[in-house]
Amino acid sequence: MARIGLPAERMDDGALLAGLSSGEPDVGLAFVRRFQRQVFGAALAVVGDPGLAEDIAQQTFERAWRKAASFDATRGSVRSWLTAIAHNSAVDAVRGRPPAPLDPADLVRLVGAAGDDPAAASAHAEAVAELRRELSSLPAEQARAVVMAAVYGLTAQEIATAEAIPLGTAKTRIRAGMQKLRAALAPAGGDRG
Repeated sequence: MARIGLPAERMDDGALLAGLSSGEPDVGLAFVRRFQRQVFGAALAVVGDPGLAEDIAQQTFERAWRKAASFDATRGSVRSWLTAIAHNSAVDAVRGRPPAPLDPADLVRLVGAAGDDPAAASAHAEAVAELRRELSSLPAEQARAVVMAAVYGLTAQEIATAEAIPLGTAKTRIRAGMQKLRAALAPAGGDRG
């Protein structure tokens, strides 16, 4: 690719993308340096794991290299195209991970507020009992949705599939149940801001 003496770092985004497949190392390096923070950030925001986000960022740049010819500038900028690739790859990676179910007994141990302090153990037991009471006061479908989401870590889509309901219904059940629990468990006169 003839650049007419223009250093790769000073090329515009479209020219860098077009030159990416040329095999010139300085163009590829300039392309990665220009977009690495945005691509890594988009992946990290979804997966929450820096190591996995690095892998996704690398895959994003590989895809960009392979698909550079298919880029359509009328549909958006190079930056938005790359971050969309990173975001979609990250979502796929998260969806591919099976949820890690927790046994409610393990959850109580993980919270571990009690320790060897009898007063803390008593307060913890009271809080758990109050949470159970409030959960049991919810409509059964809301209580199931809240427990599946909060305790077992299922997504709204996974809950919708498990309950054989539309995705919107699953989201509404989770949201309504959490709002009722939040209102019931809020300290009297407490400021939540």
